[in-house]
Amino acid sequence: MKKTPLLNIALSQLIASLGHGDKVVIGDAGLPVPPGVPLIDLALTQGVPGFIETLKIVLSEMQVEQYVVADALAQRSPELAAQIEDIGLPDKHVVSHTELKQLTQGARAIVRTGECTPYANIILISGVTF
Repeated sequence: MKKTPLLNIALSQLIASLGHGDKVVIGDAGLPVPPGVPLIDLALTQGVPGFIETLKIVLSEMQVEQYVVADALAQRSPELAAQIEDIGLPDKHVVSHTELKQLTQGARAIVRTGECTPYANIILISGVTF
């Protein structure tokens, strides 16, 4: 059995397959999934699993060199924006919500959570460990 906290097979396989610069999206329950982009649907009910807990588990296995959030996150959900900042991810990029949704078209996958906080979406861009 794995020693790390991530047990979801599809999510673990995704992270193991990432190359430098690949994008993984962690989204709220309402984020649209573009045609052709794989969906890893973790949502069980409203709030389960939550965005932050899902993000932290993904980060336990994924090397991230930068991330993207929508400008509306800080305006509409400042507590969640602060929680993301507290995690200490490198190289933050802020774009419009429309642009964030366009960027999801190039993602390796979208991870859907049960989060219902407005604009609880992030694009993680894979780094390297060497």
